[in-house]
Amino acid sequence: MAKTEKYYGTGRRKKSIARVYLVPGKGDVTINKRSMDEYFGLETLKVIVRQPLAATETADKFDVIVNVRGGGYTGQAGAIRHGIARALLQVDADYRPVLKKAGFLTRDPRMKERKKYGLKAARRAPQFSKR
Repeated sequence: MAKTEKYYGTGRRKKSIARVYLVPGKGDVTINKRSMDEYFGLETLKVIVRQPLAATETADKFDVIVNVRGGGYTGQAGAIRHGIARALLQVDADYRPVLKKAGFLTRDPRMKERKKYGLKAARRAPQFSKR
């Protein structure tokens, strides 16, 4: 293990960017100065955030402090998961095979497609009428 007290990881998903700090502690997750239960309403989003910690069995060893901005709740949860996984690599490089196999280290490249001129949205065309 490294000698530093804080471990850092940046996570990204869609338009969301999460700055994640892992600090030795008892397992509290703080997102934008609020508890995870207060920040995320859906239980599935809370599960997504905890996945890397559960996979590496470090859920009760670190407190997670997150600053996240941009996007919606689902994108933010994915960004936090990515950031936690990257921070865990700084804690111990032996976690890499577990995190890689689960797919937590891979940045999801899917982004919103831009709107094109002549269309109402990215691919949505105006209604067609023969007359």
